[in-house]
Amino acid sequence: MKLTSIDDLTDEIVGKKGTAERDIFEYDLRMDVIGTMIKDARIKQNMTQGDLGELLGVQKAQISKLENNTKDFRIGTILRALEALGAKVKMTVELEKKELIVA
Repeated sequence: MKLTSIDDLTDEIVGKKGTAERDIFEYDLRMDVIGTMIKDARIKQNMTQGDLGELLGVQKAQISKLENNTKDFRIGTILRALEALGAKVKMTVELEKKELIVA
């Protein structure tokens, strides 16, 4: 039986790293992970989507869209949601092979 790595399968099905298709796939995957993190943190704090929306000054529907990655959100909205949930956010940005750490 031949085994294939997840990276090889992703290259084959989605496209190689650096292609537009792969970039879109990886972006969507990251946004799904962020949405899941926000939802999990909200639930652990016994908050409803309405509660979190109230803290952020948005409707419950906006929180649902954020958690389910059904709409593009500004990074500021994502950071505000994470901050409202008490999350400590660290970001790494890579520009031209130079790494910047934003805390």
